[in-house]
Amino acid sequence: MQPKVQGGTLVHSTKQALSARILGGEFALGARLPSEARLCEEYGVSRTVIREAIASLRADGLVEPRRGAGVFVVKDTLDSGLPFTDVDYDRVSSVIEVLELRTAIEIESARIAATRRSAAQIERILEAADDVPRRARDGQATAEADFAFHLAIAEATGNPRFVEVLTMLGAAAIPRKALRPATEHRSLDSYLTLIDEEHRQIVDAILDQDPDAAGVAMRRHLEGAQKRYRKLLRRA
Repeated sequence: MQPKVQGGTLVHSTKQALSARILGGEFALGARLPSEARLCEEYGVSRTVIREAIASLRADGLVEPRRGAGVFVVKDTLDSGLPFTDVDYDRVSSVIEVLELRTAIEIESARIAATRRSAAQIERILEAADDVPRRARDGQATAEADFAFHLAIAEATGNPRFVEVLTMLGAAAIPRKALRPATEHRSLDSYLTLIDEEHRQIVDAILDQDPDAAGVAMRRHLEGAQKRYRKLLRRA
């Protein structure tokens, strides 16, 4: 059995572990990856984590899902210059770069979602928003749920390109661990309550089909994150 993934977010760590097995030759060209259930067991993560890790590997061009057959290795080397492969999520400055990009993309994502969302998509957004505080109450990591919330909004645009960009960035764009020093002066509970309030403002605007309010709420949320990381960077 493979060791359970550690460090960073679960999606990023799982993706890196699977990538290493592909690039190292354990899974050769044309090989089929183990089933979702097997990978969940090997890495000790949920199906959602495995699916997002596979989506990220697909964005790197390493694997290709085939309906009814599984996921197959289609490349065993990484091209130089692939987007986001050099992002260091342990460096605050690198995280800020990603947040700036996300801000530019996700403001419009929220605006479009407010006008196009379906009832089913609203349900997924609400479920994802509720999952963040639920995990916090249960003492679980919240980064994966936070990313799922933003991904649900991207899906509600009806434009798959928004989803593709967020998938390439991955859940590691929300590295909770790096913000711990910046929240020492207040409880982590207070910090997560703030995040929940910001999420609720975004959800309310999308429910009201108000694109302007949705864009403003998303800007406030992501620019607030940038301010928190810049504060941490100044301390460093």
